[in-house]
Amino acid sequence: MKIRDIVNRDIVNLTNCENEPIHIPGSIQPHGLLIGLTKEYKIAFCSENISTYLSFKYAEVLGKDFKDVFGDENFDIIKGSSLNANVLQVKMELEKKMFQCFFHQSNDYYVFEAEPCDVKIESVTDVYNQTLQFINYMNTTQSLKSLCQMVASETRSLTGYDRVMVYRFDKEYNGEVFAECCREDLEPFLGLYYPHTDIPVQARELYMRNVLRLITDMDYTPVPIYTIDDDKDKNLDLSLSILRSTSPIHVEYLKNMGVGATLTISLIHQGKLWGLIACHHYSSKNITPEIRLAAQLQGQFITSQIDVRQSNEEYEVSRKTNNALEKVTGLDLPPIMESFKIISVSPELLKLCNASGVSLYINGEVYKNGVTPPASVIPSLSDWLFDHSNDSSFITDKIIDFIPTMKSVWDKISGVVYHSLGKNNSIIWYRTETIIEVNWGGDPNKAIVKDENGLHPRNSFAKWKQISKNRSTPWLHPELNVAAKYAHALQKQINLMLLSDEEIKYRKLSEKLKESNEELQNINWISTHDLQEPLRKIQVISSMMLFKEKDSMSDNMIDSLDRVSKSAMRMQNLLSDILKYTRIKNADKAFELVDMNEILKEVLLDIKDNIIDTEAEIVSSDLPSVYVVPFLMKQLISNILLNSLKYSSPDRKPLIAISVEKEVKDVNYGDSTYFKFVFEDNGIGFDQEYAESIFNIFTRLHSQNEYMGSGVGLALCKKIIQAHNGYISAKSSPDKGAVFMVYLPFQDDLKQN
Repeated sequence: MKIRDIVNRDIVNLTNCENEPIHIPGSIQPHGLLIGLTKEYKIAFCSENISTYLSFKYAEVLGKDFKDVFGDENFDIIKGSSLNANVLQVKMELEKKMFQCFFHQSNDYYVFEAEPCDVKIESVTDVYNQTLQFINYMNTTQSLKSLCQMVASETRSLTGYDRVMVYRFDKEYNGEVFAECCREDLEPFLGLYYPHTDIPVQARELYMRNVLRLITDMDYTPVPIYTIDDDKDKNLDLSLSILRSTSPIHVEYLKNMGVGATLTISLIHQGKLWGLIACHHYSSKNITPEIRLAAQLQGQFITSQIDVRQSNEEYEVSRKTNNALEKVTGLDLPPIMESFKIISVSPELLKLCNASGVSLYINGEVYKNGVTPPASVIPSLSDWLFDHSNDSSFITDKIIDFIPTMKSVWDKISGVVYHSLGKNNSIIWYRTETIIEVNWGGDPNKAIVKDENGLHPRNSFAKWKQISKNRSTPWLHPELNVAAKYAHALQKQINLMLLSDEEIKYRKLSEKLKESNEELQNINWISTHDLQEPLRKIQVISSMMLFKEKDSMSDNMIDSLDRVSKSAMRMQNLLSDILKYTRIKNADKAFELVDMNEILKEVLLDIKDNIIDTEAEIVSSDLPSVYVVPFLMKQLISNILLNSLKYSSPDRKPLIAISVEKEVKDVNYGDSTYFKFVFEDNGIGFDQEYAESIFNIFTRLHSQNEYMGSGVGLALCKKIIQAHNGYISAKSSPDKGAVFMVYLPFQDDLKQN
């Protein structure tokens, strides 16, 4: 059986440490032993130092069953835990020695770790009392900072470490020592900042998975883990391991600080790494599992209270900003452009989010107050923010990072809160620069030291002062919430203004249309009265000349006078049809329930001569009573019948059939119910491509020489039926006759309208 270790021997330095696989070091710290088990509980991995604590060597246990090595009783404990998918922490007796054991699943393996119980055993009662005392103290703190300070003090008292810090990350993961308790002879780190490179990305990810990390002796020699060499890629993920060996870069960094042992507890808030409780000791140190758990519990106290304490601190800000919001939204302003000028100079608009200045950009006009960019710059700035935010919002406390080309504008202004109110509409709040003094624990620009041996973490942690410029104080959540609420209210104000503008435009347009209609009515009056009189005279004179002088006239003269008379008659008919077409309006009050059979009788009586002349036959089924305007419906039926008689076929006698269907629905015109009146003739018909255009005014399919007419009749039918909330359609083919379908709303629908 061939055995090999799984130690990661890749060279790690500061050029590649961000890619270091710290979760698979292949080694552990020496203050305990580690065994990796398969799902069948066979020992697949074993740390070299098992012989330090027990009577056998790693090569003797690899490949064996756990219960054969450690007994049935211990096997039953870990098997029960694995079946319930639990992380086990329990004391076990191994070869008559007591060990604190930890058991968890790691991908396809189980990891079993054991530490000898040779450190001072703490009284569970003492730990409980101290934790209970801390909870009582915790309720006396008001701010988050005071709570963190108490946690630092109580954790140091509980664990005995020389220095305990609450380390808080900013949005770039630079760390700040937010609270600290340390030995009096030590230089305090409180308030110092450390660059994000001190804790690389993969280390932060590991802190999210394993919330407690312990290094008992910085001078430890890593203990390799061995396995049977049956797979070249065989490895063991130690992300959740208590004993996992630490990155040599991290160890060197801590040694440079003079640290001999550490305890680190992750502070996770809203799914992100908020900070750490970092405990440093300047010699080797180990603590019992009970104290580790109590310290971890104090970290959870912090994360559970972050929202509460921040809310307390932001309450006063929220109260003031909401008061300002009530005042500015309570302004009684008309929906006109002048209102935005009044809004912009309101002091409450600045108080909404404690801004130094504000600008409104509405329909190309700029209104501003306080410290803002020049008015000439605001439109282009608004356009850039509109595009960059995708017509949404944009917030920053350092605008120069996003628009460095406008450096001269940002000499005084650093913070920006932008809300889009649509294209060419925006509101922007501004904050002036706040010069911030940041104290770093060593020069962040010299976090890496290069010497003859290569790259190393810095060994100087002396305070290094940096002046931060071009940045405003951060925007707080209450300020941003109120700004968003007011932007929404302002959007409504703009919409009201636009509606008001549209209403004014509509009113002016209505007035113009009214004037135009009055002019058209005057023109119509002239066309139907003043123009018809000379036409009548033309007809009378031409008739008299034909009657008295016919014998003395040549045939050409007689033909010319006859054509003049007919042209005058056609003109009269056209003017009469135009008059009828334009008078179809405001007929709502004339609707009444009418028997369509009676309407048809009246129409047939009126066109009796036409029927006789064409020898036509008109048949009809029984027609219903409908709500219509009687004289318009009479005009409609008359026009349809006369149209069919006019375009009758010379090869057969005209036949017109009238029928009706009740409660017909047509999805093209909604779900309303209609009476469908059908007028079917056997005339000359027409091509179906003209089925819609024949209802357009002045549309003719034949010349005047073939068929007399004005081209208004069917357009008049369409307008009449539209006045009744119905519709008309036709279908035909040449020499096959035509079918006209008139849809009138069913009377119950018409009553509802």
